[in-house]
Amino acid sequence: MKKVIGYVNTNDLAKVTGQDAACMDVINIAFGGILEGKAVWNAGTAAKELKRIREYHPEIRIVLSVGGWGADGFSKAAATKESREKFAGSALDLVKTYDLDGIDIDWEYPGTSLAGIASDVKDGENYVLFLQALRSVLDGYHEGMLLTAAVGGDAYFAKLTDMNAVGQILDYVQLMTYDLQGGFQKVTGHHAALYHSGANLIDACVEKAVGAFYGAGVPKEKLILGVPFYSRQWDGVKGEGCYHGLGMEAETIGAYGGDYGELKENWIGRRGFVRYWDDTAKVPYLFNGSTFVSYDDTESIGIKIDYMKEQGLGGVMFWEYKCDPSGELLHFIRQKMDGEREDR
Repeated sequence: MKKVIGYVNTNDLAKVTGQDAACMDVINIAFGGILEGKAVWNAGTAAKELKRIREYHPEIRIVLSVGGWGADGFSKAAATKESREKFAGSALDLVKTYDLDGIDIDWEYPGTSLAGIASDVKDGENYVLFLQALRSVLDGYHEGMLLTAAVGGDAYFAKLTDMNAVGQILDYVQLMTYDLQGGFQKVTGHHAALYHSGANLIDACVEKAVGAFYGAGVPKEKLILGVPFYSRQWDGVKGEGCYHGLGMEAETIGAYGGDYGELKENWIGRRGFVRYWDDTAKVPYLFNGSTFVSYDDTESIGIKIDYMKEQGLGGVMFWEYKCDPSGELLHFIRQKMDGEREDR
């Protein structure tokens, strides 16, 4: 069964409607963290909200995602047998306390301090052992518990880790096939392209990520394709070029731009912004002569879902729920995944 997996911030669980819950197979709660080697989570009123969501949709699986960009503590927690067991035991305690269906690991990224976190040359090796420790305690607790991971959406993550071994341990591997361009470049481009386009100077794309992780040994049916519900934005674009601002130098890096809901409300077709379509990359973008915005919409997500099905991948994941307050993208994904049938 192809999955629809959504990241929902802890504070946004209260906003999940019954109709929206019915559109998701799995909720990844963002985020738990690591404190003194243990998995921790500031749950607040989450227990009440999780009970409510399960009443809406009894079959839904709810998983706590530990980590996120800049979340430290993984390298040390994975370093020794004792530290791995300590973390795994504390993660299991959270699962039991909140009646969760598993754990999602979002370590960004093993073997590198790019996100300002501690790292070690043995992280890649320890990553496997770390996941094995978690698999052991979850399987020992209850049959069918989920253990998953979010991984970087370009080939570097597969090069830094043993994804052949990881793929055997995890239930599925979620490709963060967004932020592929922007956070470090002053050149405009697509942050979630399906295919590489010659107009886009950076070659990171969904097709490349799928090839890298499949080539590294992860079965295709365990690969989950990630889509963004938010944009990347470049300001001070120095000219229009041949492609309406695509592939041009800008004064700023591609910072986090408006959420999809904000784009629909205030950007698309307003204030001089024109929607353009890159038919090679299969994604839209906005340009008003000086600001360039890369994002996904129903057209591009629909094509990605078709690609996901053609390639035999395991489903679609999105970041994040709050970015789509009207539910347009989420409900479209559910309908497209289910063959255009009505919402459940």
